[in-house]
Amino acid sequence: MRALVERFKPPVGVSSYGSVFTDTTEFMSITYGDVISVGGRHYLVMGDERERRFGMEDPKFWVKRCVELESGQYRILKLEFAETFDQHIGPLTIPCHRSAAKEARILRLVEGDPRFMQGKSYRDARGNIVRVLERVAGRRLDLNVEDIHADHRTYFHEIYPGILERFVRACKAIHFLHENGETHGDIRRDHLYVDHASGEYCWIDFDYGFDAAENPFGLDLFGLGNILAFITGKGVHTIQDRAQADPAGPDVSEADCALFFRHRIVNLRKLFPYVPEDLNRVLMHYSSASEVYYETVPELLADLEPCLDTLRRL
Repeated sequence: MRALVERFKPPVGVSSYGSVFTDTTEFMSITYGDVISVGGRHYLVMGDERERRFGMEDPKFWVKRCVELESGQYRILKLEFAETFDQHIGPLTIPCHRSAAKEARILRLVEGDPRFMQGKSYRDARGNIVRVLERVAGRRLDLNVEDIHADHRTYFHEIYPGILERFVRACKAIHFLHENGETHGDIRRDHLYVDHASGEYCWIDFDYGFDAAENPFGLDLFGLGNILAFITGKGVHTIQDRAQADPAGPDVSEADCALFFRHRIVNLRKLFPYVPEDLNRVLMHYSSASEVYYETVPELLADLEPCLDTLRRL
């Protein structure tokens, strides 16, 4: 094992080596310099993955940044961490759970499909499911959008149509999961990556599940709506921020805001009058004033895809 480390160790170097783990149950004990042996391969641990949201970093102790010693390639190992929790979305409380088995199923389902992160799953010596993931060669969609240095009008007319076209294809990828009885479970704008080479969108992280008997796909649909509002508005717009930025601007009420996030404006025509009415109607299906909500991806796309033709005519 030391010979493998010496041959393939990363440029940062490893001055002292830890232990070799064939049982990943106690993942908190697996740290920098240790090696995880699973699936006939060996993975040198370089640290814990961190989730970056709202300007903060949260360590994910069950997700390890690794180098596969046999090849020298970068890999992410997600170790089995079963938990149940309540997800609070606006006024709703939704029972959720983290499932390594669910993510392993989806990885098998989407093998070779560039619309999803790629990886394989193995069981360690104790029977825990370890997912060995390839790094997505791209960057988060929300960071890409935030870094576009253009006013909203220029962005909307010149850049947004291409973003929306690729987002439609990303929605069809989620429909593929639904057709196969699976859900993504945690659709957020930081879970959609832009491939550096192709510019296409790639979904990551499938280990969340949720209990919603009335509509098992409902939470995924609202996640898609949140991303749509973000890319259309070139960011999140709230009642409070809008009032501070433009006190004499249009009157915006709770009816113009999202059902689950009562401060986030989805009636974007009030802020940007050049947003076409048909596109704004799609957004308003996600508002607290709506009486009809999308229940399937095809329902959403039936309204959203014609908006691409509208944008091309602007």
